[in-house]
Amino acid sequence: MVAVMEIRPMVPEDLPGVLELERASFSQPWDEAILQTEVISDNRVYLVAESDGAIVGYGGLLLDEDEAHIVTLASSVQRQGLGTRLMLGLVDAALDQGAHHLTLEVRVSNKAAQDLYRKFGMVPVGVRSAYYGNEDALVMWVHDISEPEYRARVESIREGLR
Repeated sequence: MVAVMEIRPMVPEDLPGVLELERASFSQPWDEAILQTEVISDNRVYLVAESDGAIVGYGGLLLDEDEAHIVTLASSVQRQGLGTRLMLGLVDAALDQGAHHLTLEVRVSNKAAQDLYRKFGMVPVGVRSAYYGNEDALVMWVHDISEPEYRARVESIREGLR
């Protein structure tokens, strides 16, 4: 079991570890230039999960007015709560930036990720054909994340990790 020491904002010095995880996690990984641009963009929030000095997960969020779009989420370990912790950090960041809605795309074959997103109240609303080249993406949304009911849901998820 990986003991996550810290989930914190990503800094440019994290890029080598993030790039390594990106390449291990995705069949069409982003290159270093894309990641570098993403990390320094004003309307984005990127978090890393670090354990024993190593990057074990990361996630990114694009902010557009009152919408937050999760653009990436990756973890080197599965089924140990790391994805949930990163999602909590991204939801917190979205709320801190005034977002009211949260969206993302996920591979139709990635049932584990879909289960995680459903835990956060996200529901499928459509499909983007061939979004991942040879695979469709399921588009998922959750609205009204700034409302007390959603905040209570997030706190319940957070409590379940303690």
